[in-house]
This record gives sequence, structure tokens and C-alpha cells, in this order.
Amino acid sequence: MQIIGIDPGLRKTGWGIVSVEGNIITHVSNGTLKSSESNDLSQRLLEIFVQLVKVIEDFKPEVAAVENTFINKDAAGALKLGQARAIALLAPAKLNLPVFEYAPNTIKKAVVGVGHADKLQVKTMVQIQLPKAKFDGQDSVDALSIALCHAYQYKNQDKLKRAISKAG
Repeated sequence: MQIIGIDPGLRKTGWGIVSVEGNIITHVSNGTLKSSESNDLSQRLLEIFVQLVKVIEDFKPEVAAVENTFINKDAAGALKLGQARAIALLAPAKLNLPVFEYAPNTIKKAVVGVGHADKLQVKTMVQIQLPKAKFDGQDSVDALSIALCHAYQYKNQDKLKRAISKAG
């Protein structure tokens, strides 16, 4: 199974794809989508949408995982991020992918083991777990951490289903 992790942002949207086969998780690809800051908001959102749809069409992941972001400082910034997040949910949904959402602390706990890990700790653990990955920025690191989080959640759900079926 291939999983695309998406770290939404208006300037930069990170994406990362991992493959899960049994207990083995491998890096497939990752990158950062960018929008033109000189364009108006609607055009920037369209740019992200078109680029993200192309990534999904090119790599054909079977599921998407998106960070459920929270920003309290700047209401206007939070609204714009929310709109970019909507694109991160819409693009995979348009291509019939199931979409899962994870809180930042859940992602960090899954990848690092600590829910309040800093960005350097997350990057270090992603590098350890996906040694062939090359990063073009923090957004792609974060996207791969989101994909890893879903991979671990998926593996745990599968183990639970097997245990329940054995018990029943």
C-alpha cells in the first residue's frame, strides 16, 4: 500500500509518499509544491490543487493522510491555512482516495515517540526511518512524517483486527 502524507500550506505544501509491505516501510518520493505569492488567493489555491492532483495521479497512492493544523495567533493566517488545508483534503478526495487526518502531536508521537518533539527531532527520526529520502525543505519532512504516522496507525489497526478475529 502506498500512502501520501500532505503538509498543507499556502506558500509551500509538502508531500511525501511511503510504501508499506508487511512490516517494511520504504520511501517512494517527496517534494514541495509552491504557489506564486504574486497571484491572488484563488489562483494560489488552484496552483496547489493542480500540482497536488498531478502528484497523486503520477504516483497513485491508495490513501492520503493530512495534518490537522491549529494556529491561534493570527486569525487571517489561520483562515488562509485552513483554505490550503481544504485543498489538501479535496485533491485526494477528487481522485477517490480515503483521507485521514492527524493532529500534530499524534504525528510527532508516532514518529519520534514524544508528542511535543521539535522539528529537528522529527527530521532526524524521518531520516533514520527512511534513509533514502532526500529533503527539499521542512515541508517535505513533515509530509513524510504524516505518511509514516498513518503507516503505523494502519499497521496497528491490522494487528488489532487479526487479534480480534483469532479471539472470536
